[in-house]
This record gives sequence, structure tokens and C-alpha cells, in this order.
Amino acid sequence: MMREQAYLHMLDATAKMQWNVAMILEAKAIEAEKVRNWALNHLSEHAFTSHVEQLKETLGIHDQLVEVIDALTKLEMGLAHNLKIILNREADGGMGMGGFGGMGGGFEDQFGMGDLDDGSSSPGMGSKG
Repeated sequence: MMREQAYLHMLDATAKMQWNVAMILEAKAIEAEKVRNWALNHLSEHAFTSHVEQLKETLGIHDQLVEVIDALTKLEMGLAHNLKIILNREADGGMGMGGFGGMGGGFEDQFGMGDLDDGSSSPGMGSKG
């Protein structure tokens, strides 16, 4: 399999993963709305014997939401890291085909990697010299 095809398969897999993450986020948004409605109706001061119990219950709900957000953030950071590696290798390797198999301009402009030879690029990117 050619390198360009491998990159395209990787990008396709990443796009499918992003779609699944979007579906997860949509489901979590619906679930969060239900939890919000339940909390508004059931977590009043009259449902608890003390303020400490009420605080513990609301903090438990908050911790669950933070864990979900943290897990999704780690997933997205991993995906972004992998894409950055692919794009850096392509820029360093200079396939000579305008990015990912000569698809017309590649992905450099979409990810803010337009002209890397302006002298301000980081080591390992842009011109070799």
C-alpha cells in the first residue's frame, strides 16, 4: 500500500472516530438535560436533612460530568496529536505532491500550516537546512 493511501486510511479512520465522538457528545447533551431537569425537581433543600448532604449529592453529579469531559478531552488531544504527527511527517518528507497524494493543496492551509519556510518555523518543520 502506498504511503498516501495509508495516510488517507488513517484520516478516514480519524473522521469516523470524530463522528462517533460527536454522537457521544449529542447523547451526553441529552442525558445532561435530563439530569438537569431531574436535579431541578428533586434536589431542593427539602429533600435533604442537612446542607452537607445536599452539597455531597450535587458535587457527585458535578464530578461525573467532569470525568466525562476529561475523558473526551483526552481522546481529542490524542487524535490531534496523531494528526499533527502525520502532517509534520508529510511536511518534512516532502512527498512533492502538494500534500496527501496530490489532492490539490493538501491539508496545510486547513490546519494553519501554510508557508512553513518563513524563517519562524520550529525545528523539524519547514526547510531543512
